[in-house]
Amino acid sequence: MYEVVRKILDIEREQKIRLNNNKLRLYNSGDKVHLKQIEFHKTDKKNRWVFGGNRSGKTECGAVEVVYTARGCHPYRKIQGATEGWVVSLTSQVQRDVAQKKILYYLNPDWIAGIVMSSGRKDSPQNGIIDYILVRNVFGSLSRIGFKNQEQGREKFQGTSLDYVWFDEEPVLDIYIECKMRLLDRNGYMWGTMTPLKGLTFIYTDIYLNEKNDPNIWYEFMQWDDNPYISVEAKKMLESSLSSDELRARKYGEFMSFGGLVYSEFDERVNVIEPFDVPTDWYDLVSIDPGLKNPLSCHFYARDYDGNVYVVAEHYESDKPIDYHAKKILEIADRLNWHRGFNGKLQALIDSAANQRTLASEKSVTMLFDELGISCNTDVNKDLFSGINKVKSYIRTNDGKRHLFIFKSCVNMIREIKGYFWGNDDAPIKKDDHAMDELRYYLMFSKLKVKKVEDNSTEISRHKARLINRLKKYE
Repeated sequence: MYEVVRKILDIEREQKIRLNNNKLRLYNSGDKVHLKQIEFHKTDKKNRWVFGGNRSGKTECGAVEVVYTARGCHPYRKIQGATEGWVVSLTSQVQRDVAQKKILYYLNPDWIAGIVMSSGRKDSPQNGIIDYILVRNVFGSLSRIGFKNQEQGREKFQGTSLDYVWFDEEPVLDIYIECKMRLLDRNGYMWGTMTPLKGLTFIYTDIYLNEKNDPNIWYEFMQWDDNPYISVEAKKMLESSLSSDELRARKYGEFMSFGGLVYSEFDERVNVIEPFDVPTDWYDLVSIDPGLKNPLSCHFYARDYDGNVYVVAEHYESDKPIDYHAKKILEIADRLNWHRGFNGKLQALIDSAANQRTLASEKSVTMLFDELGISCNTDVNKDLFSGINKVKSYIRTNDGKRHLFIFKSCVNMIREIKGYFWGNDDAPIKKDDHAMDELRYYLMFSKLKVKKVEDNSTEISRHKARLINRLKKYE
């Protein structure tokens, strides 16, 4: 009897040891769940980034993604066979103290088939610099986690085909490009976790603004409040030691700029929404900022009976003639069944500069559009600061309400809002602002619709109810 009890106790003790060793199994389990970490693991985008403040949980999810991939046990993506990837840190010391430490924490010792050190002893890898780790995966083969640091230079990042690369903190451009080349053969994944302390670098333009509209790019912001493991006392202590600019980066993971965003009230989680079928009686006006060499920006605006504005479609292209733009705009109007004026033409607002004739044409842009079926009203208010304040009041009012919603498909307007900065002369920097101009024209021109009772049983009303609930979540 004694022997039986002893064996049962030994088994229970062994099970407890194995459970404690398997930190991966405990990740995001229990009462405290980091929801944004889960969203990071769920997305199937090839180029994923987390912009997070210190202690927001960004490094944790980057390291776990490496272990998921090496083990072949990813909960949201199918992995076939052994994998090989790199973990890229800023320096060898940062590798040892951050990324390497996190990966060793989540690797059950039974999974490690071998460790090769760059420096230090392999029987004490946490105290040295690891070159690579061989990991037993669920397929019975060996995956390889390699470690690199940016001090090594671009040449050390050449020549290998990889399944994934994880950047722990922001990479320099040449190493970023070299790592992308390493992923081509295997159609691999790249992810980065970083606190944006370097200002408006290529990560800001290529990833956050996504200026090339790459469909493979995904990003999320993580802040202290997203991490369920940080106490209120710890947050207060951290906040008290930071300047306002540092706080934006280190608490919220936001990019820093010396001039500051014009529309800092803009929250992509709230002001950007999924497209839905807009009732035709909400249709309002089309607004155009003309351009030939520069992009011509055109957006279709709808307004409900509560005064909420919806940007529902866009045309945005450069280096095209007026007849091309007119054709594309009218195609959108036909697709939406957009209303026409009494003259049968599409009604639009346009910059008054479109009335000017150039040496290249005897007719103005306004006249050319009119001949092609778009009647343009140039009586727009171009006062910059009044227009900016008007837009701000729609993005977010003083009491936290939002009245401007942009369909996710209007990627160029979203990009411009996120990249619209004040310059040194108390005016916005005159760059990539074409959608910003015609947004101001519309909001300064448009009038509030007359209130009418809506049928609460319609899908549109149900959509509005969902939108209201979403707003309350982020207020």
